[in-house]
Amino acid sequence: MTAEFVEHHHWPVPPPDGYTVDDLFTLPDLPPHTELIDGSLVFVGPQRIFHTDAMHVLFSGLLSTAPPEVKVKREMTVVLDKRNGPEPDISVVHARAVTGRRQTHFKAADVLLAIEVVSPDSEARDRNLKPGRYAAAGIPHFWLVDMAGPDDHPVVQVHELGKATGTYALTGIYHDRVKLSVPYPINIDLAAIDEL
Repeated sequence: MTAEFVEHHHWPVPPPDGYTVDDLFTLPDLPPHTELIDGSLVFVGPQRIFHTDAMHVLFSGLLSTAPPEVKVKREMTVVLDKRNGPEPDISVVHARAVTGRRQTHFKAADVLLAIEVVSPDSEARDRNLKPGRYAAAGIPHFWLVDMAGPDDHPVVQVHELGKATGTYALTGIYHDRVKLSVPYPINIDLAAIDEL
């Protein structure tokens, strides 16, 4: 980092107890897609084409079979608690939770499914940190999406929240097609990524 860069950029200094979700929504000039994890601001790095294409395939597939009582949204903050406001790549929420075009976030109770597409800069957060936070907040379904195989296709790991344990259990790994009955009937052709 050059001295000139540091001289012209003023980074926010966190409060002693860390940031809160209120800060996340009121701090000026935060970069797009800034997340709040355990009171720390997390900035998103550049994404691979895989990330964009996998999100497109999943979003389109979820949207095509979504019943009227749910909505499928991309890159919206989900408030888990006072110190955590992550931004899942895709969220399936109760339709009643969508209140208008100026809305900036959802509550954890609004979310039926949170999806994270693994990126190099967020791998540890996507695999280890966020699933635990989503489970603790009571989000019933979580998908983790990886790039794998010689064709760099998406592989979807599907998790469901155990009511007794309060943690996610892996219920399936999907390479070619995601076909599920929960949280609603879903049928997504993962090979459609080749058409993009």
